[in-house]
Amino acid sequence: MVKPGRRNLITDVPGVLIGNAADEATRSGVTVILPTRPATVGVDVRGGAPGTRETPALDPNCLVAEAHAIVLAGGSVFGLAAADAVAAALSARGIGLALTPRAVPVVPAAILYDLGNGGDKEWGEAPPYAGLGRQALAAAGEVFSLGNAGAGFGAIAGALKGGLGSASADCGDGFIVGALIAVNSFGSVTTGGPSDALMAAPFEQGGEFGALPALALPRNGQGVSMTPDLAKAALPAANTTIGVVATNARLTKAEAERLAIMAHDGLARAIRPVHTPFDGDTLFALATGERELGDNRPLALTRLGAVAADCVARAVAHGVLAATTLGDAKAYREVFFK
Repeated sequence: MVKPGRRNLITDVPGVLIGNAADEATRSGVTVILPTRPATVGVDVRGGAPGTRETPALDPNCLVAEAHAIVLAGGSVFGLAAADAVAAALSARGIGLALTPRAVPVVPAAILYDLGNGGDKEWGEAPPYAGLGRQALAAAGEVFSLGNAGAGFGAIAGALKGGLGSASADCGDGFIVGALIAVNSFGSVTTGGPSDALMAAPFEQGGEFGALPALALPRNGQGVSMTPDLAKAALPAANTTIGVVATNARLTKAEAERLAIMAHDGLARAIRPVHTPFDGDTLFALATGERELGDNRPLALTRLGAVAADCVARAVAHGVLAATTLGDAKAYREVFFK
């Protein structure tokens, strides 16, 4: 029986730590995913306007076998500096590939666009992201904040405030899966219509979303609109939902990539439309390698991928539900809990 993990956070996967840091004036932030030992990492990019670092190295055909951290950041291209700072800090700790004259960490990263959320972006030639990366790395632990936190601090989901969300699943047979998503989508996270239910509502586990009066589907007999209301003008590269799914399974790089591919289905269940030309939607998959898949690896991987997709959808909902109003971006709870 699959059920949420003890914390219902990605850190229910043993050996995965999360650190957040944010700049309130800038309305942006950084999240660091830190495995306690090098982990197998795969990636899948589905959006039309991605911003990433070191994703080619994760290709199964490439030499690099493991990664030492993953960084999710706001700030568009400026946010990639957070990964530079994390790599430097890890190297100073002796963490990374054992090359001379010093350790060389592998730190893939993805960024989202939050430059238009009203925060102070007049940083001149000194963007805050390197400092935020160091702060987030130092804060890495098993318990962390959701909503307006880390890479989700300044995120916007359609017409609502987005945020950082997480969820986990205990598969009941020793396998654990978790997801961490920074929800900053062009598409909507609600169904529209009179109820404006969360798209992810059908994937709720054990009442985790709470008593939400808005979670009834539309009563107009039409179901979800076939033409979703695109609530804001499209700006090139002005969105992007990014995240990580993690498992304690031992996976190859190719299997980790397949896990990331399957996990994207969770974004499609929770956001509509998704993977648009305006988003850079990117998901990493991290495997800590504690538990073997068994004799039928393809079937076991298929099950993990299905569970990961559900975790992603649930994490999107938690990110939106935990978010609080920031500037003109109103929180879901404020808009629909009346």
